Amino acid sequence: MFPAASAPTVQSGNDPASSIIPSESWSEDKPEEACGVFGVFAPGLVASKLAYFGLYALQHRGQESAGIATYTTDGQIHSHKNMGLVSQVFSESILNDLPGFIAVGHTRYSTTGSSRVVNAQPVVVDTPLGSLSLAHNGNLVNTVSFREKLLAQNCPLETTTDSEVIAYAIGEAVKTGKDWFQSAIAACQQCDGAFSLVVGTPTGIMGIRDPHGIRPLVLGSLENEDNPDKPHYVLASETCALDIVGATYMRDVDPGEIVHITAEGITSTTWAADPERKLCIFEMIYFARPDSHMKGESLYSYRLRLGQVLAKESPVEADMVIAVPDSGIPAAIGYSQSTDIPYAEGLIKNRYVGRTFIQPTQAMREIGIRMKLNPLRDVLEGKRIIIVDDSIVRGTTSYKIVRALREAGATEVHMRVSSPPVTHPCFYGIDTDDQDQLIAATTSTADIAKKIGVDSLHYLSWEGMLAATQRNPENYCSACFTGDYPISIPEPLKRTKLMLEKA
Repeated sequence: MFPAASAPTVQSGNDPASSIIPSESWSEDKPEEACGVFGVFAPGLVASKLAYFGLYALQHRGQESAGIATYTTDGQIHSHKNMGLVSQVFSESILNDLPGFIAVGHTRYSTTGSSRVVNAQPVVVDTPLGSLSLAHNGNLVNTVSFREKLLAQNCPLETTTDSEVIAYAIGEAVKTGKDWFQSAIAACQQCDGAFSLVVGTPTGIMGIRDPHGIRPLVLGSLENEDNPDKPHYVLASETCALDIVGATYMRDVDPGEIVHITAEGITSTTWAADPERKLCIFEMIYFARPDSHMKGESLYSYRLRLGQVLAKESPVEADMVIAVPDSGIPAAIGYSQSTDIPYAEGLIKNRYVGRTFIQPTQAMREIGIRMKLNPLRDVLEGKRIIIVDDSIVRGTTSYKIVRALREAGATEVHMRVSSPPVTHPCFYGIDTDDQDQLIAATTSTADIAKKIGVDSLHYLSWEGMLAATQRNPENYCSACFTGDYPISIPEPLKRTKLMLEKA
């Protein structure tokens, strides 16, 4: 059930063979982000603008599409969503056309459902109680059977997303005479998988987490200048989105909990029978912003500790420590602090490179990684380098980075990874490759070192990663490292990603 106690440091030659590494697209060699959700209940304020800035803070969680739905005091819904970044989808004039004091927002990376505007969120569904809007972060594992059940009930499903399935299930419950609160519970009790939801209605917003709390969801309050005794409320995937709108963090929405915010205040209940906390550990390692807080501290502090533990597990003589920016920076600083090896910037990131559909020239393909990362020759030349990254997925980008460092004059390159080897795909809302595309699932650490061209390679141990949380290790999902999935995966879905299940 548990992986080996420690991942050994592996030495290799420093002559990378380019024929070993296949060509790749220009996408970054990382698991793709989860989605971001945001909700506002703020009588007297323009909720759409608060939602815009909240989504802006959550842009790292999805860059394919963005959307906002708002409600006015008469219960009318207004919505706008499109493909692209938040700043591309919304303008001042569009936000002015989204009046109301209630807002639900979403920024998306597709996991279930293709990348098309019809699948952008929030999902809007008409019901006898008015229109509901739903924003979802996560992934259901029973989407196919759930969708077939709703189609049999003549639900007019239009998209391929699991989010629409949840929204229509709430609508079907409303048709039976249940109120919003009861209807949301009835729908969630039919869901298997990961889901953090923000649901808007004409009278309020709801925040809901699955029984394992795999994806994060937080509750915050915003000062109400007109009525200090009745604060406004905000729901968000991460605390960084509370910060940007000036909201104060109150607490996490608990696993298996539903929070309902209306003019009467907040009501909540635990809707799941046996909630068991299993927060995705990759949220802490990579996905969430380093300035977001979980368990009472910033994720920067956690990632710093990952680097400190990594240094104890895998010391090596070198002249400097550098990071793969930006996600590797905290762990690299922690590694440096624990070893007294100076930290320096050796790679400069172009932070204005987004997704591009323009194909690079062959010469640019040969240059490879420099479209996003450019090495500093005068810093690196003649130096023995330790480079720290948060993960290696396919290994293709790691190879290009190492080659660029050597071309810039580094005499030795030692890679340290602040997480264990990624050996299993995620089924809970992170878009990882199929198992046979995960380099650590098919290749030994020694051979990975040879393929990416480093002098040594060491992954953080599984125990070290969990110990750095300074919390109960049983409270985290680490299935991408162990294959121990907390929510059982249906056999047909397994066969789509797991090597042993493919026919």
